Amino acid sequence: MEHSIYLYILVAAAVSFLIRVLPLTLIRKKIQNPFLRSFLYYVPYVTLAVMTFPAMVTAPQIPLAGILALLIGIAAAWKGLNMVGIAVLCCVVVFVCETAAVYFM
Repeated sequence: MEHSIYLYILVAAAVSFLIRVLPLTLIRKKIQNPFLRSFLYYVPYVTLAVMTFPAMVTAPQIPLAGILALLIGIAAAWKGLNMVGIAVLCCVVVFVCETAAVYFM
């Protein structure tokens, strides 16, 4: 059996399209169920967390720098800092930790 990259791309595009279109065509009225509404409200945040958390811990050369940046980012968010400020702060924390590790180790 010959594998075609075009077939794979077509299948991936069709699945992606169906995932986005089916909810719009099947659910036309407002969702009344409070559990389902709260579940759908938190889906974007959970998806973002699932994608970024492993990268924060594994991307730096020193995993402890990523964990420290995560904790400082959580504290900054708790204090009300905006997303851009938190991102910059976390990048600075990782940069300082890794730079200090190079000079002191």
